Amino acid sequence: MSIPPPPFSGPPTGMPRLELSGITKRYPSVVANDGINLKVGPGEIHAVLGENGAGKSTLMKIIYGAVQADAGQIQWNGREVVVANPAEARRLGIGMVFQHFSLFETLSVVENIALALDEPFDLKALAIRVKEVSTRYGLPLDPDRLVHSLSVGERQRVEIVRCLLQQPQLLILDEPTSVLTPQAVQKLFETLRRLAAEGVSILYISHKLHEIQSLCHSATVMRGGKVTGTATPSRETPASLARMMIGRELPVCEVPAYTGIATPALTVNRLSLVPDDPFGTRLQDIELEVHRGEILGIAGISGNGQAELLAALSGETTGAAEAVKLVGLPVGHLDAGRRRKHGLAFVPEERLGRGAVPSMSLADNATLTAQRQGLVKKGFLRPKAAWDFAKRCIERFDVRCGGPGAAARSLSGGNLQKFIVGREIMQQPIAMVVAQPTWGVDVGAAAFLRQTLIDLSRQGVAILVISEELEELFEICDRIAVLAEGRLGPAVPKAETNAEKIGMQMSGLFAPADKEPAHAAA
Repeated sequence: MSIPPPPFSGPPTGMPRLELSGITKRYPSVVANDGINLKVGPGEIHAVLGENGAGKSTLMKIIYGAVQADAGQIQWNGREVVVANPAEARRLGIGMVFQHFSLFETLSVVENIALALDEPFDLKALAIRVKEVSTRYGLPLDPDRLVHSLSVGERQRVEIVRCLLQQPQLLILDEPTSVLTPQAVQKLFETLRRLAAEGVSILYISHKLHEIQSLCHSATVMRGGKVTGTATPSRETPASLARMMIGRELPVCEVPAYTGIATPALTVNRLSLVPDDPFGTRLQDIELEVHRGEILGIAGISGNGQAELLAALSGETTGAAEAVKLVGLPVGHLDAGRRRKHGLAFVPEERLGRGAVPSMSLADNATLTAQRQGLVKKGFLRPKAAWDFAKRCIERFDVRCGGPGAAARSLSGGNLQKFIVGREIMQQPIAMVVAQPTWGVDVGAAAFLRQTLIDLSRQGVAILVISEELEELFEICDRIAVLAEGRLGPAVPKAETNAEKIGMQMSGLFAPADKEPAHAAA
């Protein structure tokens, strides 16, 4: 049960902490922000909602001084200011925790925090301050621990404590719960409510609408670079908030029963691997079986072996020998290209860089994995065939872009993800491995992608989804397993578990019965 946010009556004087008037930012091909007006009061937790490309990130970077507006005014505590750079923002009392962490793995917590401070410091004294501040706000940290030994949730604590040490009056959080367990999310919310009670203003960006409802006092909705409305989240529903964001009803995923024969398609038996990366996670006796017509979801906090498991399944790591099989055929020794030839498709977590080459056109990106669809003949590329393939993918999967010639980096995250997923589906795979299918994707594109995966599974394809979004796994998966510390728990039908149980397992707290290998359970 979610806890409603404490009542917010605004500052006693009525003066906003931050007020934006007519903020405009133009780029050669798009107006990112178009006359944005926004007010945030002391002690207010204010959500900024919108689809990918709505202009939220640009606006936050303007407030933090990382981007300069072309027009408009920023008023801070009643006076007009120019935020020339992030250092100036921090001097004013504005802190920002970005979605992607910027920590050095081989340095300690206190050393990482010291690097971000604008004033001189004594490392021993700073370590004491880190311990005091982290304890005070319920974000306990050991200042001397090396970052590579921290969980993702602990790393986020480092980022937040780094901001809190500078005693901010305004804290900007960008997708702060995307890598946290449900328990860690509640702990974070307790901290944010405490900060708000002390008068700290918070700007909160998230695609998780139920979190917005539970946490935020108010919300500004953006679409196409403009403010299209405001709302009191506690008086709304996720559906009504989504409608404000995308301008239409949010489709609900339909999950029909599979009517075919559910034979095993992708199996992993006693997979154990020691990673090459010294900071990687060792896989220990991984066992799983994905059947035709089902989606098997793997939950877990990032850094618990997901990257290593994906590499072993996709063919980036080829030391699995007999451990990985596709419809009974051992493929663990084959590279990624040869596994694709046998019917295994793969969607990596990182869209730009691994799923697609940023500077290349969509047509050229199609040839990266779909050569066998007639895009290459006798070792020579067939540009027209690649163009036609990309065009069909764009039309079939509603990819909004400038056509097959558009560079991958010119697409929004949601549209590039639709192209990458579509490119794999059009190769008619037997099994498909998908990592973080809707990570950082807005609610409209996320709903489309989830339904696409469900429909594909019901056509007889076996799909393995690795995601940190529990809500997503419960929406689309038939069974769910948890990966913690390189060990995979048993796959359980989603009707027989819940987010609380999954969250406990994500923290490594498997029940004794869960520790038995799958073959022993019989």
